[in-house]
Amino acid sequence: MIPYLAPLDPFPPVASAHAEFGGLLAIGATLGPDRLLDAYRRGIFPWGTVDGFPLWYSPDPRMVLFPDEFRLTRSLRRTLRTGRHEVRFDTDFPAVIAACSATPRPGQDGTWITPEMMDAYIRLHELGWAHSVETWVEGELVGGLYGLAIGRMFYGESMFAHRRDASKVAFAHLVRQLLAGGFGMVDCQMHTAHLASLGAREIPRAEFVDRLAALTGSGEARSTWPAPGFSAEW
Repeated sequence: MIPYLAPLDPFPPVASAHAEFGGLLAIGATLGPDRLLDAYRRGIFPWGTVDGFPLWYSPDPRMVLFPDEFRLTRSLRRTLRTGRHEVRFDTDFPAVIAACSATPRPGQDGTWITPEMMDAYIRLHELGWAHSVETWVEGELVGGLYGLAIGRMFYGESMFAHRRDASKVAFAHLVRQLLAGGFGMVDCQMHTAHLASLGAREIPRAEFVDRLAALTGSGEARSTWPAPGFSAEW
C-alpha cells in the first residue's frame, strides 16, 4: 500500500519505496519549498501529480554523474568550439521549465511537469535553489536544463533540445560550473541511454543517500551562478 502524506507528515524511509512501481514512495503532502528541499536532502523527488497530489519517488539503483567522470566526446567538443551557441545561466528559468514540459518524451504519454510542478520550481528558483542552464542561438532559446543546487549536490530535473546537441552543450557547461564550485555529484534520477553516453552510471540507493549527507550538509541557496573559476573555453 502506498502511504498518503498529510501536509505535516514526515516521509517514510526510502527503503520502503516500491520497486515494482519504479521507486514510488508516497503520495500527498504539498510542493512547498520546505517540503521539496527536505525531500531532495533525503534522496526523494516528486514525479508528477495525481488529482493535484504529488507522487514521491526514490528509485534503487540511482542514476548519477560524478562531475569528473563526464564524457566529453570529440564531436561535442567540436560543437562547443564552433562558437555558434551562447550559454547563459538563470536568465529565463520559466522558459526552460516550460520548454521541458512541452517536449515529447519517447515512451511517455504527456508530461509529469504539471502547472503545479512548474509553479513550485519557479518558486525555488526565486529563492535561489533552482537553476537553469540555457543554450541560445541568435537570440533564440534552443535547449537547456534545470535542477536544484543544495550544498555541493546538484539534482538534475529535466532537459530539452530544439536543435541537435543543444541540451548536451548546456550539460557540458553545467559540469564545468559544478567542477568550479566543488560539487561532488549530479542526481540523474533514472537510467537513460542519453545520460549514460555522457558518463552517468547507476549506484545503489543506500550509497546515494550516504553521499547526500556529506554533500548537502552545509547547503544554502546559491543565488549567483556561475561560480568563480568557471570557464567556458573549450
